[in-house]
Amino acid sequence: MLRSLEKISAFRQGDEEAVRSCPWLKMLASAEERIINLERITSFRELADANPVLDYVERSLLMLDSLQVSYWIKELLEDVLAWSETAKGGTRRERISLQQTGVNLFLHHIGSAELYKRHMEAVHGTMTERGEMVHALIITHGLLGQHIRGEVALADSFPLLRLMDRGRLTSEEWVRLLTSLNHCIIGAVSNSLWDAVQTEITSLIQGMADGRASKPWSSKDRLRRLRHASIAKGEDFEQALENVQGRLELDAALRGLQPLTLWYVEAALQDFSFEEFLKVLLLALHSDPQDRSPVDEPTTAAAHLSFELLMNDMYYDYKGVKKLNVYKKRMIEQYLRQLDWEDCLIGKPSANPHLQYRIIEQPGAPHTLFFTFEFSQAADKLIDFCIEAEKSPLYEKAVLMLFDLFGLRRDAYDRFHNEESYLKDMNSTGDYKQIILDFITGDTVLDIGPGGGVLLDLIEERMPDVRPIGIDISLNVIEALEKRKRLEGKRWCVRQGDALRLHQYVEPGSVSTVIFSSILHELYSYIETDGVRFNPNTVKQALRSAYDVLTPGGRIIIRDGIMTEEASLKRRIRFLEPNGPEWLARYAADFAGRTIAYEQLSVHEYVMPVNDAMEFLYTYTWGPEAYVHEVQEQFGYFTPEQFVACITQVLGPEALILEKRHYLQDGYTEALAGRIEFMDEQGEPVVLPDSTCLFVIEKPVTP
Repeated sequence: MLRSLEKISAFRQGDEEAVRSCPWLKMLASAEERIINLERITSFRELADANPVLDYVERSLLMLDSLQVSYWIKELLEDVLAWSETAKGGTRRERISLQQTGVNLFLHHIGSAELYKRHMEAVHGTMTERGEMVHALIITHGLLGQHIRGEVALADSFPLLRLMDRGRLTSEEWVRLLTSLNHCIIGAVSNSLWDAVQTEITSLIQGMADGRASKPWSSKDRLRRLRHASIAKGEDFEQALENVQGRLELDAALRGLQPLTLWYVEAALQDFSFEEFLKVLLLALHSDPQDRSPVDEPTTAAAHLSFELLMNDMYYDYKGVKKLNVYKKRMIEQYLRQLDWEDCLIGKPSANPHLQYRIIEQPGAPHTLFFTFEFSQAADKLIDFCIEAEKSPLYEKAVLMLFDLFGLRRDAYDRFHNEESYLKDMNSTGDYKQIILDFITGDTVLDIGPGGGVLLDLIEERMPDVRPIGIDISLNVIEALEKRKRLEGKRWCVRQGDALRLHQYVEPGSVSTVIFSSILHELYSYIETDGVRFNPNTVKQALRSAYDVLTPGGRIIIRDGIMTEEASLKRRIRFLEPNGPEWLARYAADFAGRTIAYEQLSVHEYVMPVNDAMEFLYTYTWGPEAYVHEVQEQFGYFTPEQFVACITQVLGPEALILEKRHYLQDGYTEALAGRIEFMDEQGEPVVLPDSTCLFVIEKPVTP
C-alpha cells in the first residue's frame, strides 16, 4: 500500500499524529468548506458528514496503487495526487491567511502548486529537481480533462513539455507518466468517465509528445464541447447554433473567449437552453466587473472566468437529493428572455428590479472574474419561502407570489416545480388517451398541452400518415420534449404557443384535428380572463381559437373533467383514514374554484353536494404529494348539457357534435377503496358518478 494511503487510513482510525506529520493531509483533513464540483454529486447528504475532497484524493491514490506502472512513476504521482487538492483544504482562518500571502485558492491547481512549492522550500530551502517535476504536474493537474470539455486551451498544459525539453524524461516515459496521472484523476471521478475519454486523452498526450500541434478551436468547436452534457440530454446543438447565427456574428461576439480558462461552466449552465447559455457567456465577456476589491488592482486581462458562485447557488437539498433550484432557474430564464443580443454585446442589464447579473473580482484571485446572478432581498426571501413551504398549504401561495413578482403567467404553474415527475405522470395516462385516436381525422393534428408527449407518441406510432404537433405555453416543457424527440428519434414536433391564440402559431384553416386532452380544466383554472380565474369565458376562447384554425371537416376532440348532471344530489363520505376529515377541512379552505360545502354528521362522516364531493375526491385520490397543485385546479367545470350549450353558443349550431359521452375514469374506485365509503343520503353504498367526458366536434364542409 502507498504510504499516503496508510496515512489516510491512520487518520480515519483517529491517529492525530498521522495528520500532524503530514502537511498535505493536515490541509485536507481540516477543510471546513465543501469545495466540490456539484456536477459530481447526487445528494447533499454525501457532504453532510463527509470530506469529499479527501475522499476523492483517496480514490485517486487507490487507483494509482492498482496501476501496473514502474516504481518511479508511482512514487512521483503519489506526491502529485496527494498535494493537488490541498488548495481546497484548511480551516476558514487558514484560507484567509493564505490568500493574504498571495496563494490563489480559487484556482485550485495554481493554489495547490504554490502550497507544494512553499512546503518544499521550507523543508529543503529550495525546489529540488524532482520537486520541480511534481510542481509542474500539480499546476497542470486536470487540465487535459478540462481541455476536452472545452474549458481550457491545450496551451495551458505546455509547461509539461519542459519535462522532456530539459532531458529529464524521454518521450515514452513522459507519455506513460501523463497517461497514468490522467487515468487516476479522471478515473477517481468515475471509471465510466475514464472509459469515455481515454482514447481522446491518450491521443492528446501522444500528440504533444510527438510535437504535433493541436488545431486551435473554432468558436463552434468550443461551444460544442462546452455543451457536451446538454447535448447528451438531447439538445439539438446544430439547430440551436443555426438559429443563433442568423441573428449574431458569432466569431466576433466570442472574440474574447478563446484565451479564457472557464471554470464550472457546464455544472452551472447545462440545464439552461443553448440560447440562454450563450447570452450568459456574452454578458460575462462584454461586461466590466461590478464588484471590485479596493485592495486589488483592476484586472487588465482576465485569464479565468469562473461560474463557481452561480453553480453553488443553483442547487439545494430536495428530499435528500441534490435538486436544481427551479425557482431561480425560471427567474433567470425570464431575465435572459428580456435581453436581446445587442444588450448582451454591450453588457446592458435588464430593467428588472429583482434580478441582475454580476461580474465580481475576489481578493486573492488575480486575473479571475466570477459570474453569477444576484436576486433582490425580496426575491431571495420569497424563493426561500417557496423551498420551505414545499408540501405545505402555503406552497401554492408562495409560488404564485413568485410568479407575480417576476411577471410570469400563472397557467405555467403546474409545470413550475418537480417537472420531471409532472411529465412522468402525464405519460402514465397513455392508456386513457388511446380512445382519442379513433376520432382523429386528416393529416395535421395539434395536441394542446402535450405534457410528457404520450399522445404525440401514440399518434406517431399508430397513424404514420399523420403529422402530430404539440403546443404548450411552458418553454421548459417544450425544451424537455425537444430533447426527448432528439434522443428517441421522434418525428413529431412541438412549439411554444398560447392555446387561446392558435392562429398566431399555425395558419387558420390548415389543421385537421385539435385535441384538448385533460387541458381545458387547466386553462379554466389558471388563466385569468377579464381578471378572473375559473372563468367559463376562458374555455370559450380556447374553443373559438381551435375552431378558427380547423380546415373544413376538421375536428376538435375534448377529453376532460365533467360535473354530474343532477347537481342537486347529495352524497355521504365516510372516511376510513383518521386524517380524512382534516383533509376535507383543509381542502375547503384552500380551494379557490368555488365554495366547497359540507356538513359533518359524525366524527368521520360528512354529507356534501355531489359535485363538491367529487371535486374534493379528485384531489384526495392523488395524495399529499400532488395536493399543492391539485387544489389549484377545478377538474369538473361543466355538466354534459352545459358543455353542449357552450359549444353551440361559441361555435354556432352548424358545429356538429359527433360524439358526446361521459364515464367514470378507470382507477378512481380502486384508488379510494379502503380510504372512504361513498353513500347516498340514506347511507346506502352507491358508485362514484361520472368523472370524465369525451366530445368530438366537427367543422362542417362549406357547400
